[in-house]
Amino acid sequence: MNEFFKLKEHNTTVKTEVIAGITTFVTMAYILIVNPLMLSETGMNFNAVFMATCLSAAIGTLIMGLYANLPFAQAPGMGLNAFFTYSVVFGLGYSWEAALAAVFISGLFFIFLTVTGVRELIVEAIPNSLKHAIAAGIGLFIALIGFKNAGIVVPSGATLVTFGNFLEAPVLLAVIGLIITAFLMAKNIRGGLLFGIIATTLIGIPMGVTDTTMTSFSLNIGDTLFKAFNPGFRDLMGMQGGFGPVLLSISTVVISFALVDMFDTIGTLIGTGAKAGMLDEKGKLPNMNKALLADAVATSAGALLGTSTVTTYVESAAGVAEGGRTGLTAVTTGIMFILAIFIAPFALMVPGEATAPALIIVGVLMMSTIKNINFEDFEEAVPAFFTIAIMPFSFSIANGIGAGLIFYPITKLAAGKSKDVHPAVYVLALLFIAKLAFLPR
Repeated sequence: MNEFFKLKEHNTTVKTEVIAGITTFVTMAYILIVNPLMLSETGMNFNAVFMATCLSAAIGTLIMGLYANLPFAQAPGMGLNAFFTYSVVFGLGYSWEAALAAVFISGLFFIFLTVTGVRELIVEAIPNSLKHAIAAGIGLFIALIGFKNAGIVVPSGATLVTFGNFLEAPVLLAVIGLIITAFLMAKNIRGGLLFGIIATTLIGIPMGVTDTTMTSFSLNIGDTLFKAFNPGFRDLMGMQGGFGPVLLSISTVVISFALVDMFDTIGTLIGTGAKAGMLDEKGKLPNMNKALLADAVATSAGALLGTSTVTTYVESAAGVAEGGRTGLTAVTTGIMFILAIFIAPFALMVPGEATAPALIIVGVLMMSTIKNINFEDFEEAVPAFFTIAIMPFSFSIANGIGAGLIFYPITKLAAGKSKDVHPAVYVLALLFIAKLAFLPR
Protein backbone atom coordinates (compact mmCIF):
# COMPACT_ATOMS: atom_id res chain seq x y z
CA MET A 1 0.00 0.00 0.00
CA ASN A 2 2.83 2.37 0.83
CA GLU A 3 4.37 1.83 -2.60
CA PHE A 4 1.11 2.06 -4.56
CA PHE A 5 -0.42 5.05 -2.74
CA LYS A 6 2.93 6.66 -1.78
CA LEU A 7 1.87 6.97 1.86
CA LYS A 8 5.28 7.95 3.29
CA GLU A 9 5.73 10.53 0.56
CA HIS A 10 2.46 12.13 1.66
CA ASN A 11 3.33 11.79 5.35
CA THR A 12 0.33 9.60 6.17
CA THR A 13 -0.47 6.06 7.33
CA VAL A 14 -2.94 3.31 6.47
CA LYS A 15 -4.83 3.94 9.71
CA THR A 16 -5.15 7.67 9.02
CA GLU A 17 -6.31 7.07 5.44
CA VAL A 18 -8.91 4.47 6.44
CA ILE A 19 -10.33 6.69 9.19
CA ALA A 20 -10.44 9.59 6.75
CA GLY A 21 -12.24 7.47 4.14
CA ILE A 22 -14.84 6.27 6.61
CA THR A 23 -15.33 9.84 7.83
CA THR A 24 -15.96 11.05 4.29
CA PHE A 25 -18.46 8.25 3.68
CA VAL A 26 -20.43 8.83 6.87
CA THR A 27 -20.50 12.58 6.23
CA MET A 28 -21.94 12.17 2.74
CA ALA A 29 -24.08 9.06 3.41
CA TYR A 30 -27.16 11.27 3.42
CA ILE A 31 -27.08 11.23 -0.40
CA LEU A 32 -28.03 7.54 -0.30
CA ILE A 33 -31.51 8.50 0.88
CA VAL A 34 -31.87 12.07 -0.41
CA ASN A 35 -31.03 11.26 -4.04
CA PRO A 36 -33.51 8.36 -4.43
CA LEU A 37 -36.22 10.39 -2.70
CA MET A 38 -35.73 13.34 -5.04
CA LEU A 39 -35.41 11.38 -8.29
CA SER A 40 -38.35 9.12 -7.40
CA GLU A 41 -40.56 12.21 -7.70
CA THR A 42 -40.08 11.89 -11.47
CA GLY A 43 -41.49 8.35 -11.43
CA MET A 44 -38.17 6.53 -11.07
CA ASN A 45 -38.10 3.45 -8.84
CA PHE A 46 -36.72 4.40 -5.40
CA ASN A 47 -34.87 1.13 -4.79
CA ALA A 48 -33.31 1.13 -8.26
CA VAL A 49 -32.09 4.70 -7.80
CA PHE A 50 -30.71 3.77 -4.37
CA MET A 51 -28.61 1.00 -5.90
CA ALA A 52 -27.57 3.23 -8.82
CA THR A 53 -26.50 5.88 -6.31
CA CYS A 54 -24.33 3.39 -4.39
CA LEU A 55 -22.74 1.90 -7.50
CA SER A 56 -22.08 5.19 -9.31
CA ALA A 57 -20.54 6.67 -6.16
CA ALA A 58 -18.36 3.58 -5.73
CA ILE A 59 -17.23 3.60 -9.38
CA GLY A 60 -16.30 7.28 -9.40
CA THR A 61 -14.63 7.21 -6.00
CA LEU A 62 -12.61 4.04 -6.72
CA ILE A 63 -11.38 5.50 -10.01
CA MET A 64 -10.42 8.67 -8.13
CA GLY A 65 -8.43 6.64 -5.60
CA LEU A 66 -6.83 4.00 -7.81
CA TYR A 67 -6.20 6.12 -10.91
CA ALA A 68 -5.69 9.67 -9.61
CA ASN A 69 -4.42 8.72 -6.11
CA LEU A 70 -6.40 11.56 -4.55
CA PRO A 71 -8.59 11.50 -1.39
CA PHE A 72 -11.79 12.80 -2.98
CA ALA A 73 -15.13 11.02 -3.10
CA GLN A 74 -17.86 11.19 -5.73
CA ALA A 75 -21.61 10.67 -5.78
CA PRO A 76 -24.71 12.07 -7.50
CA GLY A 77 -24.55 15.80 -6.81
CA MET A 78 -27.00 17.78 -4.74
CA GLY A 79 -28.29 20.67 -6.83
CA LEU A 80 -27.68 18.65 -9.98
CA ASN A 81 -30.33 16.14 -8.91
CA ALA A 82 -32.66 19.05 -8.16
CA PHE A 83 -31.98 20.49 -11.62
CA PHE A 84 -32.64 17.03 -13.10
CA THR A 85 -35.97 16.68 -11.29
CA TYR A 86 -37.48 20.14 -11.12
CA SER A 87 -36.02 21.94 -14.15
CA VAL A 88 -35.49 19.24 -16.77
CA VAL A 89 -38.31 16.78 -16.02
CA PHE A 90 -40.98 18.97 -14.42
CA GLY A 91 -40.00 22.31 -15.98
CA LEU A 92 -39.07 21.33 -19.54
CA GLY A 93 -41.27 18.25 -19.75
CA TYR A 94 -38.55 15.66 -20.39
CA SER A 95 -39.22 12.05 -19.44
CA TRP A 96 -36.81 10.88 -16.74
CA GLU A 97 -35.31 8.50 -19.30
CA ALA A 98 -34.62 11.42 -21.66
CA ALA A 99 -33.09 13.37 -18.79
CA LEU A 100 -30.73 10.45 -18.12
CA ALA A 101 -29.77 10.49 -21.79
CA ALA A 102 -28.91 14.19 -21.48
CA VAL A 103 -26.75 13.42 -18.44
CA PHE A 104 -24.97 10.67 -20.40
CA ILE A 105 -24.23 13.09 -23.26
CA SER A 106 -22.89 15.66 -20.81
CA GLY A 107 -20.62 12.94 -19.40
CA LEU A 108 -19.18 12.26 -22.85
CA PHE A 109 -18.67 16.01 -23.25
CA PHE A 110 -16.77 16.04 -19.92
CA ILE A 111 -14.55 13.19 -21.13
CA PHE A 112 -13.74 15.07 -24.34
CA LEU A 113 -12.84 18.25 -22.47
CA THR A 114 -10.72 16.29 -20.02
CA VAL A 115 -8.81 14.18 -22.57
CA THR A 116 -8.04 17.29 -24.63
CA GLY A 117 -6.79 19.08 -21.52
CA VAL A 118 -9.33 21.91 -21.69
CA ARG A 119 -10.62 21.36 -18.15
CA GLU A 120 -7.13 21.31 -16.68
CA LEU A 121 -6.32 24.50 -18.60
CA ILE A 122 -9.32 26.13 -16.96
CA VAL A 123 -8.02 25.18 -13.52
CA GLU A 124 -4.55 26.57 -14.28
CA ALA A 125 -6.07 29.84 -15.50
CA ILE A 126 -7.86 30.57 -12.21
CA PRO A 127 -5.84 33.14 -10.16
CA ASN A 128 -4.40 32.01 -6.81
CA SER A 129 -6.45 34.60 -4.92
CA LEU A 130 -9.62 33.06 -6.33
CA LYS A 131 -8.40 29.55 -5.49
CA HIS A 132 -8.06 30.56 -1.83
CA ALA A 133 -11.42 32.34 -2.01
CA ILE A 134 -12.99 29.18 -3.41
CA ALA A 135 -11.71 27.23 -0.39
CA ALA A 136 -13.13 29.80 2.05
CA GLY A 137 -16.41 29.98 0.14
CA ILE A 138 -16.78 26.21 0.21
CA GLY A 139 -16.18 26.39 3.96
CA LEU A 140 -19.12 28.77 4.39
CA PHE A 141 -21.22 26.71 1.99
CA ILE A 142 -20.51 23.48 3.88
CA ALA A 143 -21.24 25.19 7.19
CA LEU A 144 -24.56 26.48 5.84
CA ILE A 145 -25.50 22.95 4.75
CA GLY A 146 -24.64 21.77 8.24
CA PHE A 147 -26.69 24.49 9.94
CA LYS A 148 -29.59 23.76 7.59
CA ASN A 149 -29.46 19.99 8.11
CA ALA A 150 -29.30 20.53 11.85
CA GLY A 151 -32.34 22.81 11.88
CA ILE A 152 -30.21 25.46 13.59
CA VAL A 153 -30.91 27.78 10.65
CA VAL A 154 -34.38 27.72 9.06
CA PRO A 155 -36.22 29.76 6.41
CA SER A 156 -37.94 32.98 7.46
CA GLY A 157 -40.46 35.03 5.52
CA ALA A 158 -39.38 38.18 7.30
CA THR A 159 -35.59 37.87 7.39
CA LEU A 160 -34.93 35.12 4.82
CA VAL A 161 -33.27 32.90 7.46
CA THR A 162 -33.43 32.71 11.25
CA PHE A 163 -32.70 30.39 14.18
CA GLY A 164 -34.68 27.17 14.51
CA ASN A 165 -36.34 25.92 17.68
CA PHE A 166 -33.58 24.72 19.99
CA LEU A 167 -36.10 22.88 22.17
CA GLU A 168 -36.91 20.44 19.35
CA ALA A 169 -35.14 17.10 19.74
CA PRO A 170 -33.40 17.08 16.30
CA VAL A 171 -32.00 20.59 16.76
CA LEU A 172 -30.95 19.85 20.33
CA LEU A 173 -29.20 16.67 19.18
CA ALA A 174 -27.27 18.63 16.52
CA VAL A 175 -26.17 21.19 19.11
CA ILE A 176 -25.03 18.39 21.44
CA GLY A 177 -23.15 16.81 18.53
CA LEU A 178 -21.55 20.15 17.68
CA ILE A 179 -20.31 20.54 21.26
CA ILE A 180 -18.95 16.96 21.32
CA THR A 181 -17.22 17.32 17.96
CA ALA A 182 -15.72 20.71 18.81
CA PHE A 183 -14.43 19.26 22.10
CA LEU A 184 -12.82 16.28 20.35
CA MET A 185 -11.23 18.50 17.70
CA ALA A 186 -9.94 20.95 20.32
CA LYS A 187 -8.32 18.00 22.11
CA ASN A 188 -6.63 17.06 18.79
CA ILE A 189 -8.12 13.57 18.92
CA ARG A 190 -7.48 11.78 15.63
CA GLY A 191 -10.80 10.76 14.09
CA GLY A 192 -12.63 13.44 16.06
CA LEU A 193 -15.11 14.13 13.27
CA LEU A 194 -15.95 10.43 12.84
CA PHE A 195 -16.22 9.79 16.58
CA GLY A 196 -18.42 12.87 16.88
CA ILE A 197 -20.79 11.53 14.23
CA ILE A 198 -20.95 8.10 15.86
CA ALA A 199 -21.50 9.55 19.36
CA THR A 200 -24.24 11.88 18.12
CA THR A 201 -25.97 9.01 16.29
CA LEU A 202 -25.99 6.91 19.46
CA ILE A 203 -27.26 9.79 21.61
CA GLY A 204 -30.03 10.29 19.06
CA ILE A 205 -31.46 6.82 19.77
CA PRO A 206 -33.00 7.58 23.20
CA MET A 207 -33.94 11.05 21.94
CA GLY A 208 -36.01 9.46 19.18
CA VAL A 209 -34.08 11.14 16.37
CA THR A 210 -31.98 8.21 15.18
CA ASP A 211 -34.18 5.72 13.34
CA THR A 212 -33.14 2.21 14.37
CA THR A 213 -35.79 0.48 12.27
CA MET A 214 -34.06 -2.15 10.17
CA THR A 215 -35.79 -1.27 6.93
CA SER A 216 -35.50 -3.95 4.25
CA PHE A 217 -34.78 -2.93 0.68
CA SER A 218 -35.71 -4.79 -2.46
CA LEU A 219 -32.86 -3.71 -4.70
CA ASN A 220 -33.61 -4.12 -8.38
CA ILE A 221 -31.56 -1.82 -10.58
CA GLY A 222 -33.22 -3.21 -13.70
CA ASP A 223 -35.89 -0.49 -13.54
CA THR A 224 -33.30 2.19 -14.38
CA LEU A 225 -30.34 0.31 -15.90
CA PHE A 226 -29.57 1.49 -19.47
CA LYS A 227 -32.86 3.40 -19.65
CA ALA A 228 -30.81 6.37 -20.89
CA PHE A 229 -30.36 4.39 -24.13
CA ASN A 230 -33.83 2.95 -24.47
CA PRO A 231 -36.18 4.75 -24.29
CA GLY A 232 -34.02 7.77 -23.29
CA PHE A 233 -32.46 8.65 -26.64
CA ARG A 234 -35.68 7.73 -28.43
CA ASP A 235 -37.58 10.19 -26.24
CA LEU A 236 -35.02 12.91 -26.95
CA MET A 237 -35.29 12.42 -30.71
CA GLY A 238 -39.09 12.27 -30.52
CA MET A 239 -39.59 15.51 -28.59
CA GLN A 240 -42.21 17.82 -30.05
CA GLY A 241 -41.60 21.41 -31.12
CA GLY A 242 -39.48 21.33 -34.27
CA PHE A 243 -35.83 20.50 -34.88
CA GLY A 244 -34.42 23.92 -33.99
CA PRO A 245 -36.20 24.44 -30.67
CA VAL A 246 -35.65 20.81 -29.64
CA LEU A 247 -31.93 20.98 -30.46
CA LEU A 248 -31.63 24.24 -28.51
CA SER A 249 -33.45 22.71 -25.56
CA ILE A 250 -31.23 19.62 -25.51
CA SER A 251 -28.07 21.70 -25.92
CA THR A 252 -29.15 24.01 -23.11
CA VAL A 253 -29.77 21.12 -20.74
CA VAL A 254 -26.48 19.39 -21.59
CA ILE A 255 -24.47 22.62 -21.24
CA SER A 256 -26.20 23.41 -17.93
CA PHE A 257 -25.29 19.98 -16.56
CA ALA A 258 -21.75 20.46 -17.89
CA LEU A 259 -21.13 23.93 -16.47
CA VAL A 260 -22.49 23.18 -13.02
CA ASP A 261 -20.66 19.86 -12.70
CA MET A 262 -17.40 21.18 -14.09
CA PHE A 263 -17.16 24.13 -11.72
CA ASP A 264 -18.53 22.27 -8.71
CA THR A 265 -15.79 19.67 -9.25
CA ILE A 266 -13.04 22.19 -9.96
CA GLY A 267 -14.11 24.21 -6.93
CA THR A 268 -14.05 21.19 -4.64
CA LEU A 269 -10.69 19.92 -5.91
CA ILE A 270 -8.97 23.30 -5.70
CA GLY A 271 -10.64 24.46 -2.48
CA THR A 272 -10.11 21.27 -0.53
CA GLY A 273 -6.65 20.78 -2.02
CA ALA A 274 -5.64 24.32 -0.99
CA LYS A 275 -6.80 23.74 2.57
CA ALA A 276 -4.86 20.46 2.78
CA GLY A 277 -1.70 22.01 1.34
CA MET A 278 -1.88 19.67 -1.66
CA LEU A 279 -1.42 22.36 -4.34
CA ASP A 280 2.03 22.92 -5.82
CA GLU A 281 3.83 26.28 -6.09
CA LYS A 282 1.75 27.13 -9.17
CA GLY A 283 -1.51 26.46 -7.32
CA LYS A 284 -2.04 23.23 -9.26
CA LEU A 285 -3.38 19.99 -7.80
CA PRO A 286 -1.25 16.94 -8.72
CA ASN A 287 -3.06 14.49 -11.02
CA MET A 288 -5.81 17.05 -11.62
CA ASN A 289 -6.48 15.76 -15.13
CA LYS A 290 -6.86 12.21 -13.81
CA ALA A 291 -9.27 13.47 -11.15
CA LEU A 292 -11.33 15.27 -13.76
CA LEU A 293 -11.41 12.17 -15.95
CA ALA A 294 -12.62 10.11 -12.98
CA ASP A 295 -15.46 12.61 -12.55
CA ALA A 296 -16.32 12.50 -16.26
CA VAL A 297 -16.40 8.71 -16.45
CA ALA A 298 -18.48 8.51 -13.27
CA THR A 299 -21.06 10.87 -14.75
CA SER A 300 -21.58 8.71 -17.83
CA ALA A 301 -21.58 5.51 -15.76
CA GLY A 302 -24.10 6.99 -13.34
CA ALA A 303 -26.45 7.91 -16.19
CA LEU A 304 -26.31 4.33 -17.51
CA LEU A 305 -27.01 2.95 -14.05
CA GLY A 306 -29.91 5.32 -13.50
CA THR A 307 -28.97 8.46 -11.58
CA SER A 308 -28.32 12.13 -12.16
CA THR A 309 -24.88 13.70 -12.63
CA VAL A 310 -22.09 12.30 -10.46
CA THR A 311 -19.67 14.91 -9.14
CA THR A 312 -16.82 15.33 -6.66
CA TYR A 313 -18.24 15.99 -3.21
CA VAL A 314 -17.41 18.95 -0.98
CA GLU A 315 -17.89 16.57 1.96
CA SER A 316 -14.54 15.07 0.92
CA ALA A 317 -13.16 17.94 2.99
CA ALA A 318 -14.22 16.03 6.11
CA GLY A 319 -11.88 13.17 5.23
CA VAL A 320 -9.09 15.55 4.25
CA ALA A 321 -9.53 17.30 7.60
CA GLU A 322 -8.96 13.91 9.25
CA GLY A 323 -5.61 13.63 7.48
CA GLY A 324 -6.58 11.86 4.24
CA ARG A 325 -3.99 12.69 1.58
CA THR A 326 -3.92 9.78 -0.90
CA GLY A 327 -6.16 7.55 -2.97
CA LEU A 328 -6.42 5.08 -0.11
CA THR A 329 -8.88 7.47 1.51
CA ALA A 330 -11.04 7.41 -1.64
CA VAL A 331 -10.72 3.63 -2.00
CA THR A 332 -11.96 3.22 1.57
CA THR A 333 -14.93 5.48 0.84
CA GLY A 334 -15.66 3.61 -2.39
CA ILE A 335 -15.67 0.27 -0.58
CA MET A 336 -18.06 1.73 2.00
CA PHE A 337 -20.47 2.68 -0.80
CA ILE A 338 -20.39 -0.92 -2.06
CA LEU A 339 -20.99 -2.26 1.45
CA ALA A 340 -23.87 0.19 1.82
CA ILE A 341 -25.77 -1.87 -0.74
CA PHE A 342 -25.80 -4.79 1.68
CA ILE A 343 -26.08 -2.89 4.97
CA ALA A 344 -28.36 -0.12 3.77
CA PRO A 345 -30.38 0.15 7.01
CA PHE A 346 -27.20 0.78 9.04
CA ALA A 347 -25.77 3.24 6.52
CA LEU A 348 -29.03 5.16 6.43
CA MET A 349 -29.47 5.07 10.20
CA VAL A 350 -27.12 8.06 10.65
CA PRO A 351 -29.43 11.12 10.88
CA GLY A 352 -28.64 14.42 9.23
CA GLU A 353 -28.41 15.96 12.67
CA ALA A 354 -25.41 13.71 13.39
CA THR A 355 -23.45 14.66 10.27
CA ALA A 356 -24.35 18.36 10.48
CA PRO A 357 -21.82 19.14 13.25
CA ALA A 358 -19.01 17.62 11.16
CA LEU A 359 -19.95 19.83 8.21
CA ILE A 360 -19.95 22.93 10.41
CA ILE A 361 -16.53 22.11 11.90
CA VAL A 362 -15.12 21.45 8.41
CA GLY A 363 -16.41 24.90 7.46
CA VAL A 364 -14.41 26.35 10.33
CA LEU A 365 -11.26 24.56 9.16
CA MET A 366 -11.61 25.63 5.53
CA MET A 367 -12.06 29.32 6.37
CA SER A 368 -8.39 29.53 7.36
CA THR A 369 -7.32 29.93 3.72
CA ILE A 370 -8.86 33.40 3.71
CA LYS A 371 -5.65 34.69 5.33
CA ASN A 372 -3.86 34.16 1.99
CA ILE A 373 -6.04 36.75 0.26
CA ASN A 374 -4.81 40.35 0.22
CA PHE A 375 -7.97 42.29 1.04
CA GLU A 376 -5.93 45.51 1.06
CA ASP A 377 -5.69 45.15 -2.73
CA PHE A 378 -9.17 46.14 -3.92
CA GLU A 379 -8.82 44.53 -7.35
CA GLU A 380 -8.09 41.22 -5.65
CA ALA A 381 -10.54 41.72 -2.78
CA VAL A 382 -13.69 42.31 -4.84
CA PRO A 383 -13.66 39.07 -6.90
CA ALA A 384 -12.52 37.11 -3.84
CA PHE A 385 -15.37 38.53 -1.75
CA PHE A 386 -17.98 37.74 -4.37
CA THR A 387 -16.63 34.20 -4.72
CA ILE A 388 -16.87 33.65 -0.97
CA ALA A 389 -20.22 35.35 -0.43
CA ILE A 390 -22.18 34.10 -3.44
CA MET A 391 -21.57 30.40 -2.69
CA PRO A 392 -23.63 30.27 0.52
CA PHE A 393 -26.02 33.08 -0.47
CA SER A 394 -26.99 31.36 -3.75
CA PHE A 395 -26.45 27.82 -2.36
CA SER A 396 -24.13 27.01 -5.25
CA ILE A 397 -20.38 26.53 -5.57
CA ALA A 398 -20.61 27.10 -9.31
CA ASN A 399 -22.34 30.47 -8.88
CA GLY A 400 -19.65 31.64 -6.49
CA ILE A 401 -16.88 30.69 -8.90
CA GLY A 402 -18.76 32.38 -11.72
CA ALA A 403 -19.15 35.62 -9.76
CA GLY A 404 -15.44 35.68 -8.96
CA LEU A 405 -14.46 34.98 -12.56
CA ILE A 406 -16.72 37.76 -13.82
CA PHE A 407 -15.44 40.42 -11.40
CA TYR A 408 -11.75 39.47 -11.64
CA PRO A 409 -11.26 40.76 -15.23
CA ILE A 410 -13.52 43.73 -14.51
CA THR A 411 -11.36 44.95 -11.63
CA LYS A 412 -8.11 44.19 -13.47
CA LEU A 413 -9.28 46.09 -16.55
CA ALA A 414 -10.26 49.04 -14.37
CA ALA A 415 -6.78 49.00 -12.80
CA GLY A 416 -5.13 48.91 -16.24
CA LYS A 417 -3.76 45.40 -15.68
CA SER A 418 -5.51 43.47 -18.43
CA LYS A 419 -2.34 41.50 -19.18
CA ASP A 420 -2.49 39.97 -15.69
CA VAL A 421 -5.65 38.13 -16.69
CA HIS A 422 -5.29 34.75 -18.40
CA PRO A 423 -7.21 34.70 -21.74
CA ALA A 424 -9.19 31.70 -20.51
CA VAL A 425 -10.58 33.81 -17.64
CA TYR A 426 -12.12 36.24 -20.13
CA VAL A 427 -13.74 33.31 -21.95
CA LEU A 428 -15.03 31.82 -18.70
CA ALA A 429 -16.42 35.17 -17.59
CA LEU A 430 -18.35 35.50 -20.86
CA LEU A 431 -19.64 31.93 -20.54
CA PHE A 432 -20.96 32.61 -17.04
CA ILE A 433 -22.61 35.82 -18.19
CA ALA A 434 -24.24 33.87 -21.03
CA LYS A 435 -25.35 31.18 -18.58
CA LEU A 436 -26.99 33.78 -16.36
CA ALA A 437 -28.70 35.37 -19.33
CA PHE A 438 -29.86 32.41 -21.38
CA LEU A 439 -29.65 29.06 -19.61
CA PRO A 440 -32.26 27.68 -17.22
CA ARG A 441 -31.42 28.08 -13.54
